[in-house]
Amino acid sequence: MIFAGLRRANDFTRAAVLCLSLATPFALAADVGLAGLFPGKALLTINGGEPRIVALGAKTDEGVKVLSIEGETATLEIDGKKRVLRVGQNVAAQSSGAGPATAVLTADGRGHFLTTGLINGKSVRFLVDTGASMIALGAGDARRLGIDASKGQVGHTQTANGVTQVSLVKLDTVRVGDIVLNNVDASVHQQDLPMALLGMSFLNRMEMQRNGETMTLKKRY
Repeated sequence: MIFAGLRRANDFTRAAVLCLSLATPFALAADVGLAGLFPGKALLTINGGEPRIVALGAKTDEGVKVLSIEGETATLEIDGKKRVLRVGQNVAAQSSGAGPATAVLTADGRGHFLTTGLINGKSVRFLVDTGASMIALGAGDARRLGIDASKGQVGHTQTANGVTQVSLVKLDTVRVGDIVLNNVDASVHQQDLPMALLGMSFLNRMEMQRNGETMTLKKRY
């Protein structure tokens, strides 16, 4: 398996994670993550955007309100519903539409599509890479997600530094926007990666439409 684009990974280290939003006319929160806690404040990611500090009792334009903070958890009001999140956890609102699940991504200044998704319910930063045959995770991300790479099948991949050994695993769930896939193939590298690659083990089940700086993913099956 060849993961094209890994040689470009260092170029993306400083890239900002862009907003992943649902195509609705209202500013409703679709995906909220708790990135950290401070006295009287919570560090939140909303719809894949950059982390922002929200004070206790404050409410964002997307309808997210910090109700209380206790230990490593925060109670949030998201679209009128109470949710308790631990640091590192995300919650995604369910789509009310009857059609196929979709996600809308916007390109950065270099034309790269980056977003925040969920693997096994935990937040991950993705770079969309159609040259990668499957989702690729760095060693640090895998540990944080609770993935035991030692139980995976040994494989090899070509990188900018030559052939390297990886561990082939199955991810229970992968979520991007409104799209959820189960039992998705992935590789875990022995070293850290600047971010996870959203490769073809996810994308080959999508209908991908690009219109200028916008890419729409629609789940086919």
